[in-house]
Amino acid sequence: MKKIKNIYIALFSLAILFLGCQENDFEFGDIVTPSNIQISIEIVGADATNPNGDGSGVVNFSATAEGALSYQYIFNNSTNATPSGEYTYSFSTLGLTTYTVTVVAVGTGGVSAAKTVQVEVLSTYSPPQELLDKLYGNGSKTWKIHAMKDGHFGLGPVGGAMNQFFGAGANGKAGVGMYNDRYIFNIDGTFTHITDNTNDVAMVNPLGDIFGRNPYIFDDLGQQATAGREGDDVLNYEFQDYTATMSLSAPGGLETISLTGKAFMGYYTGGNHTYQIFDRSVPNEIILKTTDGNSVFDWWFILVSE
Repeated sequence: MKKIKNIYIALFSLAILFLGCQENDFEFGDIVTPSNIQISIEIVGADATNPNGDGSGVVNFSATAEGALSYQYIFNNSTNATPSGEYTYSFSTLGLTTYTVTVVAVGTGGVSAAKTVQVEVLSTYSPPQELLDKLYGNGSKTWKIHAMKDGHFGLGPVGGAMNQFFGAGANGKAGVGMYNDRYIFNIDGTFTHITDNTNDVAMVNPLGDIFGRNPYIFDDLGQQATAGREGDDVLNYEFQDYTATMSLSAPGGLETISLTGKAFMGYYTGGNHTYQIFDRSVPNEIILKTTDGNSVFDWWFILVSE
């Protein structure tokens, strides 16, 4: 009788588990492939006289699709994710260049559809030599957050003053995954992010961690249970070293660094991964700002070269 009772208990548990799985499957909903992808392209400065833009190389993209939850822009061998479908990039190849851009609309369950367009953009911007010397010199330079300087990290309103809402004090963000990062600018146009320089002493170790903002870091890089949380800050998110492409432009006369893919500096805020050079007058130092993915804040960083 005891064995029969145990069998009934096991069968009842399996039935509950099966019903629970059925309920979860039902809640997941139908998997629908996105359709009717529409892509809007605005070349900054384009008019009847200058159809390929004002020479800044900046292009604003906007994509919509039925059933899409997020979007990806693929060009120049890089993938750039954006939940909203809006994306801005500064194309830096000098002259008149035609770029092939593929937009991927991602739907429920990861199913996707794609559409490819071409855009012909004029870029006439040539970065001043003193900027190139500062960023990478004769080959490459390594930069880091200037942790010991007040105001090295902060935020303010979009278009407002530096650190108007908050500015970190010296070493004020120790232990969150920011200060052990290194950013390497290379003369060949590549950008390398070392996410933990402390474990590379004996040999190169790609493992590391980063600091970022919720929901951008989870939406763009994936959910991660091991990451810490402090309000909207995401601490010590595990992330490996990577290499991306860097380009320089000056839309509206403002020197700007654009990074491809999910590359970033300091604190992950989503957005278009462009960093305006606010000030580079101090030797071995540079002040950058970027606008986050929902255009809520401008985020400020002070970098120092090693």
